[in-house]
Amino acid sequence: MTAERTTPTVPTATYRLQLQPSFPFSAASSAVPYLASLGISHLHLSPVLEAVPGSTHGYDVVDHARVREELGGEDALRALSRTAREHGLGLVVDIVPNHMAMSPRHNHALWEVLREGPKSPYARWFDVDWEAQGGQLLVPVLGGPVGEVLGQLVVDGDVLRYHEHAFPLRAGTADLPLPELLDAQWYRPVWWRLARTELNYRRFFSISELIGVRVEDPEVFEATHGKILQLLHEGVLDGLRVDHPDGLADPDGYLARLHEATGGRWTVVEKILADGEQLPAGWPVAGTTGYDALRQVDGLFTDPAGAGELLGQYRRFAAPQTDRGGDWAATVRRAAYKVITHELAAETDRLTRVATRACATSPDPALRDRAPWALRTALQELLVRMRVYRPYASGEVSAVVTAEAAEEARRAFVVPAEGGAVDVVRGLLLAGDGPGLAEFRTRFAQTASALRAKSVEDTAFYRYVPLLSATEVGGDPGSPGVSPDAFHAYCARVQRDWPLTGTVVTTHDTKRSADVRAALAVLTECPERWADVLTEVTLDGEGVPDAQLAWAAWQTVFGLGPAAPERVRGALVKHVREAGLYTSWTEQEPPYEEAVVSFVAAGPCGVPGERVAAFRASLGSHVRANVLGTALVHLTMPGVPDVYQGTEGEYRALVDPDNRRPVSFPPAHPGEKDAVTAAALRLRARRPDVFGDTATYAPLTAEGPAAAHCLAFARSGEVVTAVTRLSLRLASAGGWRDTVLPLPPGRWADALAPGREFTGHARVGELFARLPVALLERVEVGN
Repeated sequence: MTAERTTPTVPTATYRLQLQPSFPFSAASSAVPYLASLGISHLHLSPVLEAVPGSTHGYDVVDHARVREELGGEDALRALSRTAREHGLGLVVDIVPNHMAMSPRHNHALWEVLREGPKSPYARWFDVDWEAQGGQLLVPVLGGPVGEVLGQLVVDGDVLRYHEHAFPLRAGTADLPLPELLDAQWYRPVWWRLARTELNYRRFFSISELIGVRVEDPEVFEATHGKILQLLHEGVLDGLRVDHPDGLADPDGYLARLHEATGGRWTVVEKILADGEQLPAGWPVAGTTGYDALRQVDGLFTDPAGAGELLGQYRRFAAPQTDRGGDWAATVRRAAYKVITHELAAETDRLTRVATRACATSPDPALRDRAPWALRTALQELLVRMRVYRPYASGEVSAVVTAEAAEEARRAFVVPAEGGAVDVVRGLLLAGDGPGLAEFRTRFAQTASALRAKSVEDTAFYRYVPLLSATEVGGDPGSPGVSPDAFHAYCARVQRDWPLTGTVVTTHDTKRSADVRAALAVLTECPERWADVLTEVTLDGEGVPDAQLAWAAWQTVFGLGPAAPERVRGALVKHVREAGLYTSWTEQEPPYEEAVVSFVAAGPCGVPGERVAAFRASLGSHVRANVLGTALVHLTMPGVPDVYQGTEGEYRALVDPDNRRPVSFPPAHPGEKDAVTAAALRLRARRPDVFGDTATYAPLTAEGPAAAHCLAFARSGEVVTAVTRLSLRLASAGGWRDTVLPLPPGRWADALAPGREFTGHARVGELFARLPVALLERVEVGN
């Protein structure tokens, strides 16, 4: 496969494979015949470049010039590509431009920077503030203050070792006494706890093991993308998924350079959009990886009124702890304050330094004479009020750093006279060109995206627990329901503006798989019954660490269904650490965590859990309707669907690492969902014109007493999708009765049940007689 492709290959559907040492390229090759039979067009591979040994995800890249040897190396990747093409499939790969692993002994570029300092040819690669920390790059790896672990630091030739860590020694320093030797290096090994407040390199969110890369530099871009571009131009790869563009200094410039370098290959970006936020129109990409679609699909199967009732039930259950997770906006704000003053304190310090310099060098006297602490406070107060991950242009800055937000921020100052610092910061963001302004706006945007991700995805989602299915990447737990009209409007916009965008319902980053969320959504249709079940299984709080955790634990086992207790236990220990209310990753509270483990064993995974399992079983038909409905809508709505490994069949998984467990190819016991998935994917493959960039999307409206429970749409007038929504409410209201779905002209064959055909006004009860979903293909044009 060396012939250069002149026309980009656009996927009709992709299938995500999580590559790791236990599932290398050869294993992916063995799965190709089965995956090709599903009807996908491309395999979607997790990162394939050299990573830290043993990595199960591949996002900790150490060498951009080599394909990962633990996966089989470049020869095995090329063999996978050949096998895929023999079966009519292409390859799309995840790339990681924002960061590399902070692992000097594996990362040659970083090793050279630590050895030679800012004069190293590789120094331009990494986003380091050399003006801070006395010109030394902090390396937060020590288990305690340096004075306590000094004896564990060993000089071995021209290498400094600390347990499994190794660092290069600056030339001529190997014979110095150890304290002097440490002072003489371009880096300083420090207690890992100092990363929170003292770090002087950009990292991925608050993960100090990942160091930011300056791909805005053309030379760095070339060095870090050469291998991927070679594989693209030689036809080994066909498209790209770009990880976390929000972290980059210049996402617009990076994506433009990438687009030119790839020749316009199909590329999607992992961009989380807030409700109502649009992807920057000028980005030369096909769209996002699809979390915006996830929220829309999930919302269809969530009863907004019932979600409100469920929130009320939660508040009564958790009283008097409703200040912790009973109000979404307040929960996010508190989480943001916690993150910006703790986990991201170092990032806020750096931003404050940049703001102080910009003020000091500004020609505008109104921006001068501001104390750093006042600027820091102003920055914090404005950042915690951001409603999007990142603004990308001055117009967007003014839209999110509003005058109202500034007024709120000013009121937060204890000394009112210092509140003017808020207007100074806002002025820096909205000003034109000037000394230091570009750097300030860049740092502000990068800090904003890290804060939003950490405070919402990794904190608030674990504190706000009334409906766990709503606390998902890209979601809006404060407004979890999506009406059919809102869904149709979203799909029309996607088909018009981003018809080849990615769509997902389960990924390697989702907190719960789509099928778990589909089950949980049923609770919005029976909030009182759920509360009654919890009353039965909860004995006056006995053995319950806290009511919030208990509610989350019971919902977890309801959504997951029967599963090994260790899976539930692992997810809930992660839950309480991420929430950071009673324990955390860095300040673990063993007695509390032991209480959580004991509660989970005795309650949700014990005898009382059997009552929840029985309740779930009684709602099985409604869970089934949501599971199949979610799958079919995802696979036939506008965009390019990505199927996460194993999710073609019913797939119940919790947060990673649970959702990265190995799957079988082919599955041992295919079921209804497998059949629905295969039928939809094969139809997409056979009729790409019906679903592609020139396709159309048209809502179809049912008529009759239960019309609101039928969601239907037509693609290009040739395929009709119809699903049941809120089926428990439907059953309580008396079923479909005389409800009909007017079909477009023609004769329509049921792709899920060969032999069944419909014309005119199809009776919905008959349409859904076998399954709660229907996929129809027009086989004869009517008048």
